[in-house]
Amino acid sequence: MYFVYILYSFELDRYYIGSAENVELRLKKHLSNHDGFTSKAKDWQIKYIEKFSDKKLAQRRERQLKNRKSRKMLEALIVNKR
Repeated sequence: MYFVYILYSFELDRYYIGSAENVELRLKKHLSNHDGFTSKAKDWQIKYIEKFSDKKLAQRRERQLKNRKSRKMLEALIVNKR
């Protein structure tokens, strides 16, 4: 199984969208010392997860969410947990 996830940082008041096979392990990497967007904060929390049968489907959904660039849409997903 593969997952698309949405993280939220209260410190930055920003969302981050990603995909991974193991979301908990991936979150630990986001919270560790590294380069990249999520290194700007250490308070990332998982707000939303979608499950997919294979990696390609998860990556396609991740790109779809990122291309919309809509905070309102992300917040609606999180609230409705579709």
